[in-house]
Amino acid sequence: MTSCWPHGAPSAGESAELSRLVTTRDIELFTEISGDRNPLHYDEEAAAASRFGEIVVQGGITSAILNAVVAEKLPGPGTVFLNTQFDFSAPVRPGDTITGRVEVTEAREDKPITKLKVSVTRDDGTVALSGTAVCYTMALER
Repeated sequence: MTSCWPHGAPSAGESAELSRLVTTRDIELFTEISGDRNPLHYDEEAAAASRFGEIVVQGGITSAILNAVVAEKLPGPGTVFLNTQFDFSAPVRPGDTITGRVEVTEAREDKPITKLKVSVTRDDGTVALSGTAVCYTMALER
């Protein structure tokens, strides 16, 4: 029987990660895409008066690194999210380096579907996001 996985099924326990520096330009670009103009992302006075104490990036910026991990590393090219569940536990600020990490918890044999444990950690070791994801990996014609 031929595998339904374009590059072979991943195994439970396999993991991958990517890191990147978050900048104020990321806030600007995400605002252009999403329209999210929350003062916590732009207004230093409003952000300073909040529980965060300073400017924070949009949650979509924090979670976006996970898109890169699944598409570039594991499960790999051709992978899209079918479902995600994220808990945001700490803010990310411009100047933080974040690391997105995925770990395979299950890979189906009948379909190229993977269940993952996901996280995003700041460079100071603080977990900013944790959760789960379900992905589908399709073969790409080149």
